[in-house]
Amino acid sequence: MNGERIDQDVQFAGEAVSLSEFMTSGLFQRTYQEGMQLVEETSAYLDGPGREASRNLSRDASLAYAGESMRLTTRLMQVAAWLLVRKAVHEGEITPDEARAEKYRLASKEIARSARIAGAEGLPERLRELIGRSERLYARVERLDSRLREQAAPVAEHHPLAEQLSRVEAFYRETLSRNFGEA
Repeated sequence: MNGERIDQDVQFAGEAVSLSEFMTSGLFQRTYQEGMQLVEETSAYLDGPGREASRNLSRDASLAYAGESMRLTTRLMQVAAWLLVRKAVHEGEITPDEARAEKYRLASKEIARSARIAGAEGLPERLRELIGRSERLYARVERLDSRLREQAAPVAEHHPLAEQLSRVEAFYRETLSRNFGEA
């Protein structure tokens, strides 16, 4: 590995690749598409069939539904934000150093990785499937994030995409309040 490029290189399968090469790789492209598709699928489910299905659940399953769907949307919000930041780097909207700022790391790891809530076995099959897919996607993005940060130095606090990331967060907060405000 060239010492001059150490901050821009990422180790994958024991091989150093530039951040730019990683961003154009099939792995990132597939992860990005899968993440954005899963966000859309989850939103559509929770706003439609999931809302209807939740009305017919037992008390325990209903509590699990509220908790698990909140964890699901939190997990997906974190993944979507991470993917959007990496895409912004690739498109030259921010620098790789800016993207490595602590505030753009995956957060909510305790929520995203903790054991299922009691009663989750009674959740609708479609919700359980979305939860499983989101957990696998989160784990993949977490591994990618760790690899991208292995050789990174701390960076500046300001981020030009903060407004867009705030809108993504606001969307999920609004979705959560609509989904659970009526319960």
